[in-house]
Amino acid sequence: MKHLEAFDFGVSREAEAKLRDYLALLLRWNAHINLVADRDAETVWRRHVLDSLQLLPLLPETEEPLVDIGAGAGFPGLMLAVATGRPTHLVESDRRKAAFLNEAARVLGLAGTVVVHASRIEVASLPQAAILTARALASLPDLLAHAHRLLKPGGVALFPKGRTVDQELTAAAAGWTMRIERFPSRTDPSAIILRLSEISPVAASA
Repeated sequence: MKHLEAFDFGVSREAEAKLRDYLALLLRWNAHINLVADRDAETVWRRHVLDSLQLLPLLPETEEPLVDIGAGAGFPGLMLAVATGRPTHLVESDRRKAAFLNEAARVLGLAGTVVVHASRIEVASLPQAAILTARALASLPDLLAHAHRLLKPGGVALFPKGRTVDQELTAAAAGWTMRIERFPSRTDPSAIILRLSEISPVAASA
């Protein structure tokens, strides 16, 4: 598998070893419950693990909590928790996936760092987040509603998006104002990572 250093993510050797332990655990669980569609280690490493870790250089320098909504199998939230050690809340309503996330946090020695919320986003008991992430969860207008509610003042949202990013930004502009930064994906040439801040409803900013 491609070594992490090839992407200059600055991930420690200890964190990389944990990520490979995570991958082995994921593949074992994936044989019984559908965590990801990809079945081989190389593809999962490239399409999911490395894709998540490319958010690392975009994280603000803070030790305050990161919240990942629609965490699924742990992309990107659990990967970022492994790499940074920052307090992380993973929200996943699918009970089987939430059970996997709890087991992964235990195996990786992150039980005191990672909190798994097996509930819908709207009812999860979450702290105000300095960083909000979501990957392949919902359209941008829906994500912005969550971000506005969950982010603390000055917080940022990181949302990887695909080919429809411009259409989603246009749709979001009807109801939201925000500061937009765009970064090309290093793992998918057709994808963009949005870093959004100063998110407010249009009515509130008028």
